[in-house]
Amino acid sequence: MNMAMRVLTALALFVDAGVHILLAPGYQAANPGGIGQGNLFLLESAAAVLVAVYVLIRGSKVAYAMALAVLLSAFAAVMLYRYFDIPAFGPFPAMYEPVWFFEKTLSAVAEGLGAVLAANGLVRAPSRRRVHGAPGPARGRPA
Repeated sequence: MNMAMRVLTALALFVDAGVHILLAPGYQAANPGGIGQGNLFLLESAAAVLVAVYVLIRGSKVAYAMALAVLLSAFAAVMLYRYFDIPAFGPFPAMYEPVWFFEKTLSAVAEGLGAVLAANGLVRAPSRRRVHGAPGPARGRPA
């Protein structure tokens, strides 16, 4: 069960990253000299790939918390900029896009489901905390 959760969470992160990498060049063309939405997409993709690999390797509470942060923030951003016209602020461009298309929908579904999986993994992942110096499980001790 734990490995399936890790693989599915990582898959959601990889789908998210793949869609953002695919779309980045077209979105950067709107603001070639600035930060631009395309560069934000590439940064988000890098975070998603790194966290996906970490989830696959570790499957720890920290890994799932990082996955939840990446996926939930991406899902919140796509929903926010789909339904609200937020103007540019600071270094961030205006990203209002009131339409759904296949890649955007695929990304949003992967992010939403992935966030649910990551939250579930976070709750179910075993806690690895031990008090320093406290005896561990009985290893070779007589009963």
